[in-house]
Amino acid sequence: MYTLTPRPLMVLGLDGLPLDLAQRFAADGLCPHLARLTPAARTILAELPELSPVNWSSFFTAKGPEEHGVFGFTRINAHSYELRITDFSQVRIPTLWDRLGEAGYRSRVVNLPNTYPARPLRGMMVSGFVARELHKALYPPFLNGVLRDYILESDTSRGASDPAYLLTGLRRSLNSRRKAFELLWQDQNWQLFILVLTETDRLFHFLWHAATDHTHPLYADCAAFLREWDACIGYVAEVADCLDARLLILADHGFNALTMECDLNSWLREQGWLIQSLPPEKSPELDGLCIHPQSAAFALDPGRIYLHTRRRFAKGRLSDGEAARLLPRLRGQLLNLRWMDAPVFSAVFSAEELYKGPMLPFAPDLVCVPNAGFDLKAKFNRPGIFGYFGRSGTHTQDGGIFYDSEGAAPARLRDAGRLVLEHFGLAAR
Repeated sequence: MYTLTPRPLMVLGLDGLPLDLAQRFAADGLCPHLARLTPAARTILAELPELSPVNWSSFFTAKGPEEHGVFGFTRINAHSYELRITDFSQVRIPTLWDRLGEAGYRSRVVNLPNTYPARPLRGMMVSGFVARELHKALYPPFLNGVLRDYILESDTSRGASDPAYLLTGLRRSLNSRRKAFELLWQDQNWQLFILVLTETDRLFHFLWHAATDHTHPLYADCAAFLREWDACIGYVAEVADCLDARLLILADHGFNALTMECDLNSWLREQGWLIQSLPPEKSPELDGLCIHPQSAAFALDPGRIYLHTRRRFAKGRLSDGEAARLLPRLRGQLLNLRWMDAPVFSAVFSAEELYKGPMLPFAPDLVCVPNAGFDLKAKFNRPGIFGYFGRSGTHTQDGGIFYDSEGAAPARLRDAGRLVLEHFGLAAR
């Protein structure tokens, strides 16, 4: 029996791009290629927490955190209390390209966050954030020769204090993404191609006002970069059109202007729930080793609160009964937290309210959702609850851009992943 091969599918990720800002860029004439796509675009809702590793993992597995197991940027070892940066090794279930590979299809994946270190697939992989060593970010290994000058990530360490340095780095990494795409699409030996441009996320974190305010002294510099970024979008759309490929464009979360950063570990310390073995000024930024056994709770990025229970943690203090009584108390206090009379949180969810899957035992006990403009942190070295630390933009759960050349409208990032599977006749399982 003859089976019709599905059209190729191209996915372009525009990390952190809100639809309303894309529409402004289009209306201003700044991004003419984007302007051709925005009339048919809509928004998509980010998974919680609204972070890149959580949301891109939800997209590329077509499942939520309760199944793929990625709940934030970091993960704590319940026995040693060491913190690890989240990476691909922590994704517990098959990916889109795993499923396609089983069905005989080939995939090319470039700069998709949380895919480092690269692992074998039926196709090619160039890992995205947070990739550290190029040779571990590429599969198959021969790509080390082909992409030997590829830039994994622009250096944002001087992002707030040196805008020219940041923009130069973003141009270089954007150019790397485009060159990798140009090299890898042309043999057409693939059915799924995923390319993610992460540069807008970095730009908006450090130069939100410069990128969005025409009167800002750095607006012209940001606009020049955004024109190059828009040209890359145009090139991808042109290739999709020439190949008669279905084109999906999506963001992993929205973005808006920063009002204030709020550090939850500082708040927990002030309330007496977190006790550190070292004072903040002597503690590393991300070091769970400083959590004292008498602590009742601690936070991990950005708004994840864990109760320090004996059942879960080696040095845990709380019984299950004590934790059950503390949970609503913490939740109520968090919902009452204010800065300049403005409530910091729009909601605080328990794990059971958000997650219904096999990884629930590893989920945070509470997930805090900030009101617009508040950026949640969970450091161990912050001296106070509120402050500015060089950033001007922050994530939002809603408002991220989504476009499908065939007009689909998925609700969340995991649903966009299911759309890919459905395109190839593979039901989500």
